[in-house]
Amino acid sequence: MAEILLDVQHLTHCFKLSRSAAIRAVDDVSFQLRRGEILGLVGESGSGKSTVARCALNVLKPTEGRILYKGVDVCDPKQFRANRRMLQTTRQLIFQDSTSSLNQHMTVADIIAEPMAIHHIRPKRGTLRAEAEFQLKYVGLDPTYLDKYPPELSGGMRQRVAIARALSMEPELLVADEPIASLDVSIQAQIINLFKHLQDEHGFSFLFIAHDLAVVRYLCDRVGVMYRGKLVELAPTQALFDDPHHPYTRSLLSAIPIPDPRRERARTLHSFDPAQFGREGALVEVAPDHYVLQRGGGA
Repeated sequence: MAEILLDVQHLTHCFKLSRSAAIRAVDDVSFQLRRGEILGLVGESGSGKSTVARCALNVLKPTEGRILYKGVDVCDPKQFRANRRMLQTTRQLIFQDSTSSLNQHMTVADIIAEPMAIHHIRPKRGTLRAEAEFQLKYVGLDPTYLDKYPPELSGGMRQRVAIARALSMEPELLVADEPIASLDVSIQAQIINLFKHLQDEHGFSFLFIAHDLAVVRYLCDRVGVMYRGKLVELAPTQALFDDPHHPYTRSLLSAIPIPDPRRERARTLHSFDPAQFGREGALVEVAPDHYVLQRGGGA
């Protein structure tokens, strides 16, 4: 069994609307991310996927629960301060919107080199610019883009710059929050293949947040399905797609379009009634490494 890099235990996060009202965006979610693994989180908009990712990287402070990274409780202020440099350099986040996540007034070279400059990391290749050039080539962009600004680049190019910036820190944990959602389909394929190549090369652990189930099936080792803030199913990718257990998972997978027109017309859609969804319950192992949210002995 591979080493556990990230251990999320009973994570709950609420967004306050007023003094007396709050939305429970994440509700008692637990999972583990193993070293060298790609774990996908899927679910409809508002299911809590992005909130989980932001809590895992201390962008948001959880309302309840613990998050252990390399054995460090990142929710404990004392442990966080004692391990601040390690936590800030070995965990990196790639956002969905590269336009807002990149400083529009900085050149590509400065954007990629900024994390190394902030943390006073000595570049392996002598200078910050040389390091930025290497990282840019690594994600498939020509060095001529080093002196360009984000508004001069296409969406796919900007996302590659964001990936290069994250990789410059040689992270052990990379979190990508729907990194291809705003890109054209042809560019999405390029970015996904880039992710797979980089993960094979670096061996970092990867928490991948996505809507596209076909992408998740291609890229991820395991998949977690979220609904209304709950993790309803967690399993190896092939097992989840071949034998989904939770009614919401079956409904979600049955909605995937089939390219063959005949098979598309013949496929059966599984309905899911949100009114029947029970928030109470716990993940139960129904097959090796396959967990399903169950209530009173049933899903």
